[in-house]
Amino acid sequence: MVRTKWNIENIPDQSGKIVIVTGANSGTGFEVAKALAMKGAKVIMACRNLDKANNAKSQIMDEYPHSNLKIIQLDLGSLSSIRKFGEDFTERFQELHILCNNAGVMMPPYQKTDDGFELQFGVNHLGHFALTGLLLNTLLNTKDSRVVTMSSTGHKLGKIHFDDLNWENDYNRTRAYGMSKLANLLFAYELQRNLQNTGKSTISLASHPGWTRTNLQRHVSLFRLFNPLLAQKPQMGALPMLYAATSMEAQGGGYYGPGGIFEIRGYPKKVKSNKRSYNKETAKKLWQISEELTGVKYVF
Repeated sequence: MVRTKWNIENIPDQSGKIVIVTGANSGTGFEVAKALAMKGAKVIMACRNLDKANNAKSQIMDEYPHSNLKIIQLDLGSLSSIRKFGEDFTERFQELHILCNNAGVMMPPYQKTDDGFELQFGVNHLGHFALTGLLLNTLLNTKDSRVVTMSSTGHKLGKIHFDDLNWENDYNRTRAYGMSKLANLLFAYELQRNLQNTGKSTISLASHPGWTRTNLQRHVSLFRLFNPLLAQKPQMGALPMLYAATSMEAQGGGYYGPGGIFEIRGYPKKVKSNKRSYNKETAKKLWQISEELTGVKYVF
């Protein structure tokens, strides 16, 4: 049961923990990285743009001078970058307590990743799928580690188009975003099912930020128009991920979002995703195809 007003003051001490936050230079990722650093974690800021990452790091250090922050470059739109990140991290660290699969792109014009995947499916799902797989051994060898994957209420607009995962025919940026966010949930739930069979203490959870004002929305004029009226600040949008990452009450396979009306805003609570996201056959098929597309094989 989530407290009605759970916030960063409720985050337990994170001293000694090693955390990765993807997309930590802005929006909810920045707030997640800042809150965990404030609570004593060693935070790896996994960011594509090093200038923006260094600027974000400076902002956090100005506010919390004792923060332990490291930047490692990561472009989730490039499998070679993801592999390099995995190598860099595992060479330097033997443990990983929390992996926050936070970064994402939202409803851009049609683009492809370096490896030829539609940008939203490639970055939001396949990039994080590959990253988690490459870090899996470290996660499994860390007691009580967690993987938290960011989804969205937009998953309800999605359906997995196995016949055209890269949207080469009839691209619709809204439905493609919905598909990528549905994929995030199918992955998070299937990962939890697989982890349960290992006998290890690692768990997989999912979260969503509600309607939060971030750079993610720059391609969508409707969001920019209604942001002043409906959107919450990134500090609030980060709370569901922080809850999933740190609360002793958060459970493997759980999905956490804002507790207000339509899950648009508010303090975190456990929420339910749509029926499609719990389809085990779809999840297994997506998992198998994701392994083939990324070349990253999960060994539990």
